[in-house]
Amino acid sequence: MQTQLIAAAGTDLVKPVASEGRLVLAALIGIAVIVVLIIAAKLHPFLALTAGALSVGVVAGVSFETAITSYTNGFGSTAASVGILIALGAMFGKLLADSGGADQIVDTIIGHASPRALPWAMAVVGAIIGLPMFFEIGLVLLMPVIYLVARRSQQSLVTIGIPALAGLSAMHGLVPPHPGPLTAISYLHADLGTTLALGVAVAIPTVIIAGPVFGLVGRFVHVPVPDRFDSGDAGPTGEAGEEAGEEAGEEAEVRRPSFGITIASVLLPVTLMMAKALADIFIDDASAPLRRTLDVLGTPLIALFIAVVVGMFTLGMGAGMGREGIATSLESSLPGVAGILLIVSAGGGFKQALVDTGIGTIVAERVADSNISVLLLAWFVAVLIRLATGSATVATVTASGLLAPLTAQLSTGEVSLMVLAVGSGSVFFSHVNDAGFWLVKEYFGMSVGKTLATWSAMETLLSVTGLAFVMVLNVFI
Repeated sequence: MQTQLIAAAGTDLVKPVASEGRLVLAALIGIAVIVVLIIAAKLHPFLALTAGALSVGVVAGVSFETAITSYTNGFGSTAASVGILIALGAMFGKLLADSGGADQIVDTIIGHASPRALPWAMAVVGAIIGLPMFFEIGLVLLMPVIYLVARRSQQSLVTIGIPALAGLSAMHGLVPPHPGPLTAISYLHADLGTTLALGVAVAIPTVIIAGPVFGLVGRFVHVPVPDRFDSGDAGPTGEAGEEAGEEAGEEAEVRRPSFGITIASVLLPVTLMMAKALADIFIDDASAPLRRTLDVLGTPLIALFIAVVVGMFTLGMGAGMGREGIATSLESSLPGVAGILLIVSAGGGFKQALVDTGIGTIVAERVADSNISVLLLAWFVAVLIRLATGSATVATVTASGLLAPLTAQLSTGEVSLMVLAVGSGSVFFSHVNDAGFWLVKEYFGMSVGKTLATWSAMETLLSVTGLAFVMVLNVFI
């Protein structure tokens, strides 16, 4: 797909408010402000994005009031759309963890895998857990299991852990309902069902290559299993301790929902959204009852809302949590994503600042005159911002906002591939300015060098492989 885009009359491209040079300078200064404030001043990305958005308007020559209006409009519209989905996803993820459903998925899959198949099983576990959960939450949840599996199988922690991290990271960057893909879908006006289907198609081979295959590097990088989660370190001892342990084990067993119910609950919103996409493709009559029903049920807001309500019964009530326990679980899920909500919404404000100055129009016109693939451009811009800021979410929202006008004359499938290209670029080479880098380093007990050689290399391979499969799909779309 080449960017044969023409800024013709009748498109949604905004008329530039200043000269090309001034607008390019405004965009560069806005991005530079974000990068400097995050890296040098250690400022929260929400504040950095806010300052960057206002800088764009001021440098472009619009009034400060206009710059504020652009920012608040973008912030509000993003919070109203993507923010609700993030909140619902967080609620479902917390229910899954608190009910023991996540543990049930892990134990069931791992329990049926042979030693040689364990890295592949861990990739599956990471991907399934990664569907409804944020990367950091999934990592914290999986680390005790990664330790236990590595110790029992006497395999390297890298061999067992890297596939699980690949599954988590791929879902985070490529597959909704994660904040990054959802934001890119919103900014680029992509079809969620199509993007979801293509995202899964890209994620599966990408996880295989960056996970179990690359995980073989663990044969050469020895990382001993830490004793952080050893069960014998604390707690009651003697007969009383044994009885307490038995009672706790029986209670945990009773509280867990079954594997089948848990998997069905996790895949429910995905199934509804994909059903909507298939109905739109294969049912031509938009007024047909089945298509209208699936269009409603497959709307992201409705699909995730249904998943949360169903999860309250299948996961919450099914695990014996009770009404108070379920209410507590849902309530406690929101503080953890407050920062993400602010970052994504502020990214919407920054995007709107870029759009309202008309810089996107200039970018679209210049790229149209070249022969650069829009997919390569989207990936490259996301990579640059990811390397500079260390945040996959900031990379996604900034790149999507900057390149949004390029979608004006692309097909539905091409726009979805653009979302995936941005998502692939957003996970490129995690390094010292990424909180995830330090989280992995500390949990795995590795040096900075080993973390770069394993985790950072895996993220880079995942990013490049994801782009490669996006380009392959582009041949057929």
